Amino acid sequence: MDHHNLTEDERELAAMVREFAEEVVAPRSYEADRTKTLPLDVVKQMGDLGLFGLPFPEEYGGQGGDYFALCLAIEALGRVDQSIAITLEAGVSLGAMPIFRFGTEEQKQEHLPDLTAARALAGFGLTEPEAGSDAGATRTTARFESGEWVIDGSKQFITNSGTDITRFVTVTAVTGQQDGRKEISTIIVPNGTPGFTVEPAYDKVGWHASDTHPLTFQGARVPEENLLGERGRGFANFLHILDEGRIAIAALATGAAEGCLDAAVDYAKKRVVFGETLSRRQGIQFTIARMQARVHTARLAWHHAARLRDAGKPFKTEAAVAKITASDAAMDNARDATQIFGGNGFMNEFPVARHYRDSKILEIGEGTNEVQLLVISRALGLE
Repeated sequence: MDHHNLTEDERELAAMVREFAEEVVAPRSYEADRTKTLPLDVVKQMGDLGLFGLPFPEEYGGQGGDYFALCLAIEALGRVDQSIAITLEAGVSLGAMPIFRFGTEEQKQEHLPDLTAARALAGFGLTEPEAGSDAGATRTTARFESGEWVIDGSKQFITNSGTDITRFVTVTAVTGQQDGRKEISTIIVPNGTPGFTVEPAYDKVGWHASDTHPLTFQGARVPEENLLGERGRGFANFLHILDEGRIAIAALATGAAEGCLDAAVDYAKKRVVFGETLSRRQGIQFTIARMQARVHTARLAWHHAARLRDAGKPFKTEAAVAKITASDAAMDNARDATQIFGGNGFMNEFPVARHYRDSKILEIGEGTNEVQLLVISRALGLE
């Protein structure tokens, strides 16, 4: 791992999480993937290490760190297990961050201490069957009725929404019209609310140990004070949340790309074919060299975007560049590593096989790569 531009604290954090990933997470990964279960005891240990509180102030149980620190931890976890890495990424970026960013003081005091300690998880209900990249097509509605929000609709692909410790989901819903356009607001819906159903988990291609469900709302009622942020600001607010989430996905993808690189180097040095190790063959050497170049470039891209974000500077375009660069790196490295492993690369017990399945979603989630290209095009004035 490159540490050329890290502070001493950042180096220590990265090393600590990498050690935890190798000693605690990695040995459980195959079984968790096979049985499609999120190991909540591992999540709790991550909470005890302070990982879920990294970018939050100490007054809410956080570590007082920044977004860069969070991304370092996500990268280190993504190297060995993308399901565990996305659990942290979504738990912080999509679960806790909206509360911290847009919540009232009461909402922060009520929710953040448990979220930052991983005593609880929360989901972010944005995507719908008819509204993916086109989030403006949101159909879920919330009408205000005698002091309560009454929510009807459905959400899909919602991470951390159905675990034993999931406390609530924050959902975007149409709360009226503004200038002939949909007024979209964000509302906190506690798990167990009558009329709110967490449907059975998906059967996914990858990220098997990550918890993902469709959600259904039929006349689900929550109190007026469960509105998160200003009414009608839901759309603008979640766009901001997704912008920074893309940096975290890029960090995760960089970790995955590095995991594939490390495995390929290790395997090439040991595997003997026609009387010599694979690592002596120039074709293999060049393939692995390209893998290294991808990891390096992806890391530079997310580091740059995260530093801009933490400095309070515009970072939307840089986040889009990082997300494309790193997710492509993860996919390309997973394919190359699987090829180097040969038949073993097709067996799920090997991490490269899991990275091969897991990495595809990195080109889709938190804004498809096509959406990133749109963001970059618009920044160039190509309307």
